[in-house]
Amino acid sequence: MDQDVSIRLARRDEQAVLESLQRRASLSNPGDRAALLANPDAIALPIEQIAAGCVFVAERGGVVAGFAAVVPRPDGGAELDAFFVEPHLWKRGIGRQLVEHVAAVARIRAATVLWLFADLSTVGFARVLAAHHTAKLRIDCDV
Repeated sequence: MDQDVSIRLARRDEQAVLESLQRRASLSNPGDRAALLANPDAIALPIEQIAAGCVFVAERGGVVAGFAAVVPRPDGGAELDAFFVEPHLWKRGIGRQLVEHVAAVARIRAATVLWLFADLSTVGFARVLAAHHTAKLRIDCDV
């Protein structure tokens, strides 16, 4: 696991950088690749989420390594709405650190549960994450 990862709030001027990261990560995920190639405009990180303090950036050595967005839900929970790590940095613990951070933020913001909606290509990661997470984490999978 990378120890030199720091996590901070995203800045508005990073929207395009984060969307590019999302595109690279999505194209590297076999479960997302075909859909993204068919709908290249599907990548969008709402500036409103950044402005509202819902988007968190992981940096490694001062360089953006990933990001996650946690948004409130009407049922009192929170949802992990975006979650992307640079493909060449996968399997180094950065994703887990991001999720742990946003889960802590969700708890501070009084969320009762953190929802993660995963497609089948990411279910393995989601289950490993749930097994190591102390907060309530609910996983719904597209089938």
